[in-house]
Amino acid sequence: MIFEVRELTNLFPDYRGAGNGSIPVQAIMTDTRKDVPESMFIPIIGESFDAHKFINVAIEQGAVAALWQKDHEVPDSVPADFPLFFVEDTTKGLQDLASFYLKKVDPLVVGVTGSNGKTTTKDMTASVLATAYRTHKTKGNYNNHIGLPLTILDMKPDTEAVVLEMGMDRAGEISVLSRLARPDYALITNIGESHIENFGSREGIAAAKMEIAEGLKTDGHLIIDGDEPLLEDAKKEFQSISCGFDGKPDYLISIEQLTEELSRFSVKGESYELPMAGKHNVKNAAYVIALAHKLGLSEKQIQQGFRQLEMSGMRFEKHEGVNGALVINDAYNASPTSMRAVIRVISDLSSKQEKILILGDMFELGEQSESLHASVAEAIDEKIDAVYTIGKDSEKISEAVASKSPQTKTHHFNEKKALGHHVRSLLTSDTVVLIKASRGMKLEELLEDLVK
Repeated sequence: MIFEVRELTNLFPDYRGAGNGSIPVQAIMTDTRKDVPESMFIPIIGESFDAHKFINVAIEQGAVAALWQKDHEVPDSVPADFPLFFVEDTTKGLQDLASFYLKKVDPLVVGVTGSNGKTTTKDMTASVLATAYRTHKTKGNYNNHIGLPLTILDMKPDTEAVVLEMGMDRAGEISVLSRLARPDYALITNIGESHIENFGSREGIAAAKMEIAEGLKTDGHLIIDGDEPLLEDAKKEFQSISCGFDGKPDYLISIEQLTEELSRFSVKGESYELPMAGKHNVKNAAYVIALAHKLGLSEKQIQQGFRQLEMSGMRFEKHEGVNGALVINDAYNASPTSMRAVIRVISDLSSKQEKILILGDMFELGEQSESLHASVAEAIDEKIDAVYTIGKDSEKISEAVASKSPQTKTHHFNEKKALGHHVRSLLTSDTVVLIKASRGMKLEELLEDLVK
């Protein structure tokens, strides 16, 4: 049980029915297509839908109480004793309910944001904290003004630590999430170009990411990318910990070995092994180590957490391809920074000699989209044999590669089927294929042609 209905009367004093009863609520329901016994129904209003019209279905599916927006008439079919709590806005009501429940459970709260790597860092953080705390984390991409409160309300009452990913499209969104979550620790993985069309510059993106500090507890700590000049001011304004490869960060990272299967590195005189490829993931791991040290976790616990790491889907997923090829699906999302980073990982792979990139459009780059797509070519060296692009602006990647590295095969496709069939014909046991694009491109559909 997460709470009894009567606990909500102070939070939502305007109610009808058995609102002051001891009715247990075990879960939150927002989707009436699922059977959720002993749940509280929260009818969200979206751009093209209004869940209030499903109140009777919600009751049939197990709802024992509900929030209700005041400007909606209550249907006569709703039983008179069914608890309805009236609010001005059900989305705001959801957030208020999450804030109430978070204070009730009172776990350690870690907030994670950044242009790239926030989901990976969230997964790493939760895995390491789970060695010492009963830990809950954001599932999938539940990182916005609706997903984050739902994540909180999905916590078990005995949760000791919660790791909350915070995403954004526009200024002000992370401020809302941070003020709701009140993190003890806030991690900013990096400042990239994601959603730059809404901010105009990386400086605007940095300011928006810094909103995560607005809800930081008074004695809270900010953990940041020490290699990012745009975060320099944060070191002066907050209790901060910086992690980086250059200069004098609080946690200076030294790479010992990078392979396609693991990364070995050291910080603060301690050596760690991460079961992931890529220098960028090493930095993400350093943020987690800095947090773990503040919490008093041992080197052994941190390493155990890395060892048992379970990643969210479509992030460097490895598949056995046709003819024994290696197919890496990293199509969950993309920005120029993340695309360049993962291409460098592929370039450094030693287990496969023939390297093929399938790259699609990166969205929300605004007026700079063509130049930012072209910038991806900076990471493509002579170790890459072929670059195949699909989409509108991704053709700029092929053009830039053809100009910079004429020995690399390039071709721009207009259809996924043609692209998939072409690459399939090239696969051998010595081939690795990377699939990378923004989520809306749905390039994971190519796996049907490339994977056994």
